[in-house]
Amino acid sequence: MIQHTSASLLIQENADPEVQVDLQNYFSRLVPPTTDPTMSYLTHTYEGPDDMPAHIKAAMLPTHLSIPVTDGRLQLGIWQGVYLFEHRDSPHTRTVFVHLTS
Repeated sequence: MIQHTSASLLIQENADPEVQVDLQNYFSRLVPPTTDPTMSYLTHTYEGPDDMPAHIKAAMLPTHLSIPVTDGRLQLGIWQGVYLFEHRDSPHTRTVFVHLTS
C-alpha cells in the first residue's frame, strides 16, 4: 500500500521501458495540469498545477496491490513488474507498506 494521495501502485509490463513512457503520456493527456484551459473548473490549486490532477489520477488507479509470494518470490508474470506511478511533476519521497502473511 502506498501512503500517498498523488501516486499509485501498478502491475504492468516490465520488458519495454516505452510502456512506462506511454502510460505517463496517456494519463498526462487524460488529466492535464490545472494550467490547461480544460481544467479551469478545478479549485484545489494551492500546491501547484499538478496537484489536483495527481489526486484524480490516484483516484483512478490502485493504491494497494495483492501479490502472492511463493518461496520468497513475487508470483508475477514473466513480463510483469511493480511500478510506483508518481503523478506529481517533481520528485517526492514516498512510503510503501508491505504486509506478508502465511
